[in-house]
Amino acid sequence: MKINTKSRSVNLDPRETQFVQDPYGFYDAIRAETPVFKWEQYGHWCCATYADVNALLRDRRFGRQILHVATREELGWAETPEHLKPFYAFEQHSLLELEPPVHTRLRALVSRAFLSRQVERLRPEIANLCNRLLDQLEGKPEAELLNAYAIPIPVAVICDLLGAPIDMGNQFLAWSHDMVAMYQARRDRTIEDRAVTATLAFSDYMRSLIKDRRGKGGDDLLSELIRAESEDGKLSEDELVTTAILLLNAGHEATVHALGNGIKTLIEQDARHGIGAGHVEEIMRFDAPLHMFTRYALENLEWNGLKLRKGEVIGLLLGAANRDPARFPEPGRFLPSRANASTNVSFGAGIHFCIGAPLARLEMEVALPILFERFPAMGLREPPQYRDAYHFHGLEHLKVSLPQGTKGGMLA
Repeated sequence: MKINTKSRSVNLDPRETQFVQDPYGFYDAIRAETPVFKWEQYGHWCCATYADVNALLRDRRFGRQILHVATREELGWAETPEHLKPFYAFEQHSLLELEPPVHTRLRALVSRAFLSRQVERLRPEIANLCNRLLDQLEGKPEAELLNAYAIPIPVAVICDLLGAPIDMGNQFLAWSHDMVAMYQARRDRTIEDRAVTATLAFSDYMRSLIKDRRGKGGDDLLSELIRAESEDGKLSEDELVTTAILLLNAGHEATVHALGNGIKTLIEQDARHGIGAGHVEEIMRFDAPLHMFTRYALENLEWNGLKLRKGEVIGLLLGAANRDPARFPEPGRFLPSRANASTNVSFGAGIHFCIGAPLARLEMEVALPILFERFPAMGLREPPQYRDAYHFHGLEHLKVSLPQGTKGGMLA
């Protein structure tokens, strides 16, 4: 890594092995030298302090969408390549990519399903699911917990919430992985083609599922969205399809990483006892599943002395903000009792605050204690490695030993 304080620029390959495996030392060095910097490999400005990231997440002069206030010609953008048009036609209806008033309308339609009091009713079902998955590990000397535990839980929960068939879970996963790969630093034409193929296949499947469900009623979220489309006209079919797929994708991708990172952290930090909400918040702060979220400047503006043109991108380094000592003293220590851990920015802030945060927190609050109650002597079989998938931050595998003589039994 090379830091140029004069030009406020950083030369750092986001695929460099040391950075992928442990980005936090790099963040510390950048924050100390030039907390607002031009990341040369990305070509846009980035922020590495908690104060800046938190403020920019809430600043309405920045947004996830730009073409609602500027033309491609005005921005100097080339036309979308022909092979990517299906992907971006799909994305234009995504909650993650929209600004008010469209974002407000769509978010209002799904937000009620993710209120804390609504997701709390899922606690017994999640506990039963966790115990059933762990029953399959009883008597085994070892396991790979991403596939055996961290992946099936959020996939099953979001399928249940949407009323989507659980036996499609593996296919949903495959489509989702191919689609979100578009946001990784290692994107190439092969990844782009797979993303488009997955987008078209997932959309076709969801349209057929919606067609089959339309008019049949139901109390799941997909049925609610179908009613909004057919009765109130508040939702177009394209918006309905994109929203359902987004909830499936976003409903498991980050939670899988959070569970995997959390299990690794609890073992390494020997913090496996008395796991509660404090542990979950500190996990999200200590080793966030998403490390960068970008915004467009929606107008020509000056922010903290930095002049930005309309359409310029700024990267908010969530992982760096969560390790900022100005906000979190001794940020490299894992402290479940940390009073302000819940102010981490892993779920974002402002109008794009993660709509599924209550559900993700619940899944972790249930899944982690049950795992360590069932297998209290569990240990790492080998040092876990993170996937080369920045700006996501999650494990390739999580191989653990399950010593015999551990406490079995059920924890509901």
